[in-house]
Amino acid sequence: MSLRRQQILDTAAGLFAERGFHGVSVNDIGGALGISGPALYKHFEGKGALLAACLTQVSAELLREGRSRVAAAADPEAALASLIEWHADFAVSQPALIVVQEREWGNLAAEARDEVRRQQLAYIDLWTDTLREVRAKHGDTLPTAEGRAAIQAVFGLLNSTPHSARISRPAMRALLITMAHAALRLAAPDE
Repeated sequence: MSLRRQQILDTAAGLFAERGFHGVSVNDIGGALGISGPALYKHFEGKGALLAACLTQVSAELLREGRSRVAAAADPEAALASLIEWHADFAVSQPALIVVQEREWGNLAAEARDEVRRQQLAYIDLWTDTLREVRAKHGDTLPTAEGRAAIQAVFGLLNSTPHSARISRPAMRALLITMAHAALRLAAPDE
């Protein structure tokens, strides 16, 4: 992806999070970038395409990096710890995208919603499978449905950062990691 296209997406996500999808015009986004609104049409078909690109891109990135971390891990415990760290990093660095995801879901075109949902479910399953492997190593059989519920609850915890008290990013990251480990009944990593 070009740097300019990424700048447009980052700016749009920030404005959508701040004002809501319907509270932002193409001219607002262009103005924030120092260009005319119509200049955005060189990169995107319109505001709906910007919203779709924001959410499909972040879902794809979460899944791609999650898969990479699991593949690189020495064992299931290390894989799950790496997934937690990755998502905590995402949560503290991308609060606007979290807000846009939760608030603007209904404004996504059906095709984009299907693509985002497909990637999100694959990401949930990646975490669930990893958690189940960790638990199995310790003699604990975790049903898939219960594992998914636990993972989605942890995502709720991690993705609460846009709404939580403001502490420094490093402190919030550390708190989220500790809490996620505790929620999944894992020993917290030594830091």
